[in-house]
Amino acid sequence: MAGGRKETVSDDEILSLFVETDDPVLTTSEVADVLDFSLNGTRKRLDSLEANGLLAVKRAGRGKIWWLTDEGREFIKNASENGE
Repeated sequence: MAGGRKETVSDDEILSLFVETDDPVLTTSEVADVLDFSLNGTRKRLDSLEANGLLAVKRAGRGKIWWLTDEGREFIKNASENGE
């Protein structure tokens, strides 16, 4: 692992963060910090999850804020029921 950061993070890990936090929305930096994942890698993964309908996004100043969609909540529910 370069720089002590994770090389990979699962979709479950990313989406679970949105369930476990008290905040309904998270910035890219907040997600990267909590997951100990690179900012660029986090941005790409969040974009991918948004493209798949699991996250929604809105520009906020120079950054973006992210939140779970209904599909994202269902994905996490199914993953936890299946023991993933």
